[in-house]
Amino acid sequence: MMNQDHVLHASQDDEMESLVLHDDNGNGNGNGNDSSGNIQQPSQSPKSPFNSFLDPPSYAEAIFTSFDSNGHDQTLEQSSRSGTGSGSGSESDCMQISVSDPQEEQELTNSLVPGGSSYHTYLITTRTGKSEVGVRRRFREVVTLSERLSEAYRGYVIPVRPEKSSVERKVMQKEEFVEQRRVALEKYLRKLVSHPVIGKSEELRLFLEVQGKLPLMRTTDVASRMLDGAVRLPRQLFGSESVAVDLNDVTQPARSGRDLLRIFKELKQSVTNDWGAAKPLVVEEDREFMDKKDKLMEFEQQLSNVSQQAESLVKFQQDMGETMGELGLAFVKLTKFESEEAEFESQRVRAADMRNVATAAVKASRLYRELNTQTIKHLDKLHEYLGTMLAINNAFSDRSSALLTVQTLSSELASLHSRIEKLEVAASRIFGGDKTRMRKIEELKEAVRVTESAKICADREYERIKENNRSELERIDKERQSDFQNMLRGFVVNQAGYAEKMAAVWEKLAEETSTYSSNNS
Repeated sequence: MMNQDHVLHASQDDEMESLVLHDDNGNGNGNGNDSSGNIQQPSQSPKSPFNSFLDPPSYAEAIFTSFDSNGHDQTLEQSSRSGTGSGSGSESDCMQISVSDPQEEQELTNSLVPGGSSYHTYLITTRTGKSEVGVRRRFREVVTLSERLSEAYRGYVIPVRPEKSSVERKVMQKEEFVEQRRVALEKYLRKLVSHPVIGKSEELRLFLEVQGKLPLMRTTDVASRMLDGAVRLPRQLFGSESVAVDLNDVTQPARSGRDLLRIFKELKQSVTNDWGAAKPLVVEEDREFMDKKDKLMEFEQQLSNVSQQAESLVKFQQDMGETMGELGLAFVKLTKFESEEAEFESQRVRAADMRNVATAAVKASRLYRELNTQTIKHLDKLHEYLGTMLAINNAFSDRSSALLTVQTLSSELASLHSRIEKLEVAASRIFGGDKTRMRKIEELKEAVRVTESAKICADREYERIKENNRSELERIDKERQSDFQNMLRGFVVNQAGYAEKMAAVWEKLAEETSTYSSNNS
């Protein structure tokens, strides 16, 4: 993952900041030195700092105000805000989410061992217009929110929550891990808010506004659901409880654990689909969707490759910045040596020339670091879309799961009808009928009625998820077009602009050393 840690080492930064390079008059030599002789970041000239072919100028000016010492961070913040949530067009445009103030708290347990485990809570502040609400949440509550959204909004491309990262927690410093999680949570919640449907959901509103701990409802407590399923399974197998799918559960995936027998049935159906000779009674017939899915899978592979190359570019620019800085420092030390040991005028002239080279190298180093920050900001959109692809795959999984439920219920109905037919044939051969068989037939007909109702619900859920998939793919396609255009324009404008700034530094140095050619002639 690209991040903004690609900078020179702190010791090297301190050393470069303390550089004092005077010209012959003891003042700044016009290469960005202030009155004290310290190297400053080059300020913009009144003229356009970019090539005339770049369009529009207003966008480039917004980017390159970062060169100025005035408002550098402000410009980056504004450009970052303008690049988030593009295409949402929802009321989230005026809603701002911030995650701050991590606090360590002790886990309340009944253990007699003093101390116990601890966790961190984060202050989540939501600003909408003039109103502001702050709640304190722990990561477990974020997991609860994610599970609730996954259950209530199947088929939608829901942003993927940050991982628990138990391994990173063990190998990283606590402060570093907490800060990394804070940033990840803030980014995750901002994505949720920017979603046109999730951003308006009641689940998210409760999470952002209700004070106190977010209750872990039974519907999202996986352990409780698995326990309920284990208790029900013997009764279902031995006939003391109906084996038909519960209408309240059919709109949720079987893996939720509430009905273990259903899990086994759908697993069997999945194996039959993959290895059985007979074609399932219900199949995916939307060829347009299947084509889009295949293209998205190919796009994900290409996106992964581009993201890796972008990381290589960032590493290269980081290395160039560090190398330029080290070159500048080396020339500074050489300049100092020549100045202190100078006995002839030629040595002093040579020291002045090396001082100019050191000044140019340090400036170039700083420009490379600024360029790298901008490159990371823009090309990180590639990595962000890899996360989006994971969310899309989850939405597709909702569709596959819903289809599997429909297929399983269809197969079960076919099996029930077949059993009824066989029992009716057997009962008809006995004069006066077989009361035992007739009673069994009535039980099976009741199971058919319940299963048919469940299948109707499953069909509706499947169609709803299909429609959610369709609308989400349209939305993401529009957002991707806008996001990638902004990413490419920002990346190209910065590369061109910083290259021109670096060229100006070396052109200035070339002018200062132009006397060499006249002396040689």
